[in-house]
Amino acid sequence: MTEKKILLDHGSGGKISHAMFSDLILPLFDNPELRQADDGARLELRFDEGFDGGVDSKGTSLAFSTDSYVVDPIFFPGGNIGDLAINGTVNDIAMCGAIPEYISVGLIIEEGFAIEDLKLILKTMANAAQKARVRIVTGDTKVVPKGKADKIFINTSGIGKIPAGINVSGANAKKGDAIIISGTIADHGISILSSREGLNFDSDIQTDSAPLNGMVQDILNSGASINVLRDPTRGGLGTTLNEIAHQSGVDIEIREQDIPVRGPVRGVCELLGFDPLYIANEGKLIALVPEDEAQAVLEIIQKNEYGKDAAIIGRVSKKSEGRVYLKTTISGLRPLDMLIGEQFPRIC
Repeated sequence: MTEKKILLDHGSGGKISHAMFSDLILPLFDNPELRQADDGARLELRFDEGFDGGVDSKGTSLAFSTDSYVVDPIFFPGGNIGDLAINGTVNDIAMCGAIPEYISVGLIIEEGFAIEDLKLILKTMANAAQKARVRIVTGDTKVVPKGKADKIFINTSGIGKIPAGINVSGANAKKGDAIIISGTIADHGISILSSREGLNFDSDIQTDSAPLNGMVQDILNSGASINVLRDPTRGGLGTTLNEIAHQSGVDIEIREQDIPVRGPVRGVCELLGFDPLYIANEGKLIALVPEDEAQAVLEIIQKNEYGKDAAIIGRVSKKSEGRVYLKTTISGLRPLDMLIGEQFPRIC
């Protein structure tokens, strides 16, 4: 890190965020679990011989993740900060190949916040947890003086069990893997931007926030070989693919014409000068699978209610230092770098 003070860019999920992690955070907290830099940590629990706690003494694999939500506005088309927080942590656990089971909730509330709004957010969280089949089992509430926060911030942490034989990580991409995206990109980010700025478009743009653990379990239950799962949230599809390429030491090529983007979302991006490849998603996943299994996995995803627009968008081309390329609609090949700065802050 070369900056003297924290910038909004440090929370973007892009290059500056990764520099803060690699230069500041990782050296201080370095350990094998954190070094993996996946959506959640894979924890291997070991027990002494003779342990009688109802757990296999050979060990149990768990996924653990935490995230904080500061989205502005807190209510937006298709959802609010409550279901966004639940779905986000459920998905981070699922991207480890785990079955999400338990969630904690931490609330930081500004003095003067409307009780009716809090009730609505909590009810939405309860409904989202029920739909995702997880239980909210612990939490904490803090209230800060008026003006010391912006309405409400939420932290959620989650834990889930990784089934035996499942090894999913951003470091597992292999040459020849097909790349699948589970649906249209940039819906969430454009929904937030439109709501925040009061932009009234003649369209039904809304967040794609959704729990993806059911989709992941459908894929894993099929017996398919899944090497990588990721949800392209902050930094969007382009940044997430760069993370995978870097972790695995591979080159990735994606085809612009095959990337699903809704017409209204594409139109807003063109109007405002945004690239949908770098805009946040909250209900989509990226799956890297062996090429000969890609069509079968695609069909499984498309049968899920959140995967109807899924598509195969590219492949892992070779081992390398980790680069991503976009084959354009005019057959050019251009480097697709990680997001440099913050397109717009507080998206989740």
